[in-house]
Amino acid sequence: MPPAGHAHRPAVIELRQYTLRSGRRDELIELFDREFVESQEETGMVVLGQFRDLDDPDRFVWLRGFPDMAVRHRALTAFYGGPVWARHGPQANSTMVDSDDVLLLRPLADMSGFAVAPSVRPRTGLPAPARFVSVTVWSFPPGRHDGIALIRDGLLPVLRATGPAPLAALTTETAPNTFVRLPVRTGENVAAVVTSYPDERAHRRHVVRVEAHPLVRNEILPGIEREQTAAPRTLRLAPTGRSLLS
Repeated sequence: MPPAGHAHRPAVIELRQYTLRSGRRDELIELFDREFVESQEETGMVVLGQFRDLDDPDRFVWLRGFPDMAVRHRALTAFYGGPVWARHGPQANSTMVDSDDVLLLRPLADMSGFAVAPSVRPRTGLPAPARFVSVTVWSFPPGRHDGIALIRDGLLPVLRATGPAPLAALTTETAPNTFVRLPVRTGENVAAVVTSYPDERAHRRHVVRVEAHPLVRNEILPGIEREQTAAPRTLRLAPTGRSLLS
């Protein structure tokens, strides 16, 4: 991993969405933020963000990143075969109904990935920041790139010009999952845009400005709609107290 204080720019990112047993999300978040941040990063990965899903009280969303697929395999092997997971993994698993909703992603273009510095992560016990994070995911047929190109070359410049620049723009990592103990969704062809706002009202105002932009309204969105296999899904997220992304 880069030296302390340097920015991490992971080339492989997992977007993980967990369905939890009723009423146990805060238990998992407290355990995660206390035990599973530094212990994962010691193996070579970076914990990018942990979030409460604002639309589902039993949903926990988080992201972690790796320099490449080889480091991913080594880091996951070390962590899930190590003492911290042996000690605390059973409690974490007991809070979960499903942990297999995982997208394996990579930056959509040069410099469109995350840039984070774990050295500035808040310490355990601080209150969660009053921020709002959106993750919008578009799905396209496997092997089709026109929709993703419209997002990369058309939508992203408008997003940057009309509001806060996205924290990252990502697409499907096509390399096979070599750590089969943790499944990922297969057959996917997605684009995902992650953006942070002071609050949800700022997010809504940004969406209105983007949708009113003539190029977006007349060309980009109709083109994306022709290519997509389903309507885009936006995750409405609240960062936890130790999330780097907020």
